[in-house]
Amino acid sequence: MKDERAVRIRDISKREGRLIKISLSDLMPLPSPYDKPELEPPLTEPKLDWSSNYVTELDGYVAIDIPWKPRSKEEEEKLVKRFLEGLRKLTSREGNWTFLQPLLLSLDYCAKCQNCAEACPIYVASGRKDIYRPTYRSEVLRRIYDKYILKKPGVNVELNALTILRLGELAYRCTLCRRCVQACPLGIDNGLIAHEIRKLLSMEMGIAPTALHERGTVLQLKVGSSTGMNPKAFINMVEFMEDLIREKLGRRIKIPVDEKGADVLLIHNAGEYISWPENPAAYAIILEEAGVSWTLSSELVGYDAVNYGVWYDDAQLARIAMKHIEVARKLEVKRIVIGECGHATKALLVVADRLLKDDYRIPRESVLPMLRDIVKSGKLNLDPGRNNFPVTLHDPCNIVRLTGIVEPQREVLRRIAPMFREMEPHGVYNYCCGGGSGFAIMTSLNFPEWRIKVASRMKFRQILEAFRDTIDPSIPKYVCAPCSNCKGELRDLLTHYRATELYNIHYGGLAELVVNAMVDLKEPYVDFTVQ
Repeated sequence: MKDERAVRIRDISKREGRLIKISLSDLMPLPSPYDKPELEPPLTEPKLDWSSNYVTELDGYVAIDIPWKPRSKEEEEKLVKRFLEGLRKLTSREGNWTFLQPLLLSLDYCAKCQNCAEACPIYVASGRKDIYRPTYRSEVLRRIYDKYILKKPGVNVELNALTILRLGELAYRCTLCRRCVQACPLGIDNGLIAHEIRKLLSMEMGIAPTALHERGTVLQLKVGSSTGMNPKAFINMVEFMEDLIREKLGRRIKIPVDEKGADVLLIHNAGEYISWPENPAAYAIILEEAGVSWTLSSELVGYDAVNYGVWYDDAQLARIAMKHIEVARKLEVKRIVIGECGHATKALLVVADRLLKDDYRIPRESVLPMLRDIVKSGKLNLDPGRNNFPVTLHDPCNIVRLTGIVEPQREVLRRIAPMFREMEPHGVYNYCCGGGSGFAIMTSLNFPEWRIKVASRMKFRQILEAFRDTIDPSIPKYVCAPCSNCKGELRDLLTHYRATELYNIHYGGLAELVVNAMVDLKEPYVDFTVQ
């Protein structure tokens, strides 16, 4: 029997209205205690006037929050022409210096076995909607490439404005977690294809979500941080953290800024200073106690590890990566260490390697191995009994699967958190928090509803299952997420389901737990107060 709900590849350019509509009854069930319908907040409908400016024809949700719909036949033809010119450049040696070979290999081969589909948390959590299969958007682009660039005969796809509009939105229904690649017998990188569609739209057509571009990389390059924090505000923040440390430790620590010749330039995601200053403050305490030679930078961009270009635009990525390197060279530090931030770690440790040459290849590393070494060195006086509450670990995709840093954070937790338990699956087989690839900061229109209900649903299930034996609200529970963007997503996720209020589930970074275990602290560093 024909499934009327099935969405075929050719439907992307033909079917009127929304391709799919999500309902609560379709979504993957959540375990106890969230198996009760009253604990699942309802879905909303997009406002009717949105469709005149934004693309609601995919699933009713809007990620690209700029008006880019053509309003005339001439504008439609221009949109198609610019897309094809961009695709031609994207698939040329001169036009794609970063990912040409893996892109072409991924476009060349796909066995259509659909093994990747069950590995994708978005596809499974959505109730297995066809358009969220990792292969759906890839196959659309593959057919366009085959028909319009390679001129292969008999390819069944029509390239019109509707195809491009829906494909653009569809590129923002993947968190680029690359879990699908692990399941593919041929190693096809469907996440990379989603990334390259975003890149085509941004670099060749000027189309990107405002949170990533205008309020992201553009703002960072202009004022110094994607948070809008300028160098003077950063210095004020450093003073605030020194006051915070004095309050917690009972003594003041002078946080080093612009110390020339230090061993380590530590760069945090500036979102930490704004939303979770206890994390960079914890590192200041740890590095002071361990006697590490280190510094922060007050230079423009030097105090913000964020590099949103890694998600959508190679040129923006290169500009920010070069700024980080120039700051390190000016300070004459021996190495750059990136704080607890997944995408910034991948951007500077992995992707920037394609960019940096000769003297610009300054050693770059994640803070997690350094933290592991300090904890194991015995330089800190730690009492694990101070972390006597259930702790589970969320593995940020960009740190674990995409950079290969798997064990250091676990070695720390095994030493300082006696009630540590793993999520299942974990390590390189983890699930994304749902906020990956920029989703956590994309807060306009109705996109947050989609990422919480669909993209984060698998992570919420993992958290509930990890704490199923301690779900009693009287027991505080801690989800350790050593990544700024993941923490932002967990904050929104736990708030949406009132999980902190109802079941005492909290989230935070790794360094906070280390400081919480320090015997010299008079009061706990981790605060379980329900706001």
